[in-house]
Amino acid sequence: QVQLVESGGGLVQAGGSLRLSCLASERTLSNYIMGWFRQAPGKEREFVASIEWKNSITYYSDAMKGRFTISRDNAKNTVVLQMNSLKVEDTAVYYCASRLTISLNWDYWGQGTQVTVSS
Repeated sequence: QVQLVESGGGLVQAGGSLRLSCLASERTLSNYIMGWFRQAPGKEREFVASIEWKNSITYYSDAMKGRFTISRDNAKNTVVLQMNSLKVEDTAVYYCASRLTISLNWDYWGQGTQVTVSS
């Protein structure tokens, strides 16, 4: 069982930046893929970005590519989502998730952190 705890959400003006962190309880994450998702009010949860812990291969949603960067800190067991050039439409609850590399399902989820971008 992997426990995930997000932090770093908040209120920012459009064009600004925020840095989200996700601390994972699992000691050995080499068999996991870590991801970020978001859910805006009235909308379905959508994929933002992911990183394979073992080799740092990353994937991004086209909508976030170039503005968001996902990375990992091995020493801190933390995944970071750096969000730049934020837009009002980026307002959502952001969730950290993880899955085994051999799994198709995102099995573990954090509680979410609110990101609000004002105009």
